[in-house]
Amino acid sequence: MTDAANAKSILIVTGMSGAGKSTVLNTLEDMGWEVIDNFPLRLIDRLLARGAGGDEGDRPLAIGIGVQTRDFDPERMIKRINALREDEARPIGTLFLDCANGELERRYSQTRRRHPMAVDRPAADGIIQERTLLAPLRSWSNRLIDTTSLTANELAALIRETFGAHGTTGPTLSVMSFGFARGIPREADLVLDMRFLRNPHWVAELRPGTGLDAGVADYVKGDPAYEAAMAAIDQLLLTLLPRYKAEGKSYVTIAFGCTGGRHRSVHVAERTASLLRARGFSPTVNHRDLGAAPQDALEGAPSGAQAQPRHGA
Repeated sequence: MTDAANAKSILIVTGMSGAGKSTVLNTLEDMGWEVIDNFPLRLIDRLLARGAGGDEGDRPLAIGIGVQTRDFDPERMIKRINALREDEARPIGTLFLDCANGELERRYSQTRRRHPMAVDRPAADGIIQERTLLAPLRSWSNRLIDTTSLTANELAALIRETFGAHGTTGPTLSVMSFGFARGIPREADLVLDMRFLRNPHWVAELRPGTGLDAGVADYVKGDPAYEAAMAAIDQLLLTLLPRYKAEGKSYVTIAFGCTGGRHRSVHVAERTASLLRARGFSPTVNHRDLGAAPQDALEGAPSGAQAQPRHGA
């Protein structure tokens, strides 16, 4: 018998057509769940046996089932899942998505889609027929969400809040450095320009180094604007990232740029990633142009202060 405490979570997602099953499954997938939709009911025993055995990793499993699923039969589905729960001690939950008839009619009219149970009749006829068919499943399900007054974004937020403990609850976070001379990265969500800081390129002994070197970092941190600017950037990111999470954004890329992408942006990217890790985030770091050779032509003309030797800066 499978140990229920060790078996991974399995959720059956079902309910009225048009009530938001696709939104729920897409949200769970973005959260790190393994998702399968309209899986034939006759194969569910084999799928669940595979899914709870531990060979597929620890990702929770969501299975979408509805009237469009092959061999769909609510009564038989209930019996099969009850048997699996009792015989194998599987942690199988069932989420039923409901919605008022009038709102379902409005959604079908707005999208101009045909109801799966009323292909050649008004959507209202199919909704009534489907509600009767699903009545036993609705009564049996251990979780119900009425989406009548929910937008797709609100439903997605509710799913993240309800099932967040079972999967990845935040966006995949990336911090990168780059050189403006080689173009702004297309994948960046936030671009922060570090060219206001003094440039180590114009200090001969620092030019061969990078923002990963202590000497270069100390030089950049010595800029009079550094502390105030970094404090403002920190506050901006710590304000925005929870909002991105709440909105369900799957990926966030923060890009720090300087002229060549080797000194200032590299240091600030590393510093910011360390700060975010200390605040509970898990960013990956990529230095796009770190391997590029330093070139005076890319850096532009030095200011008077930047042209001085390091010991006189």
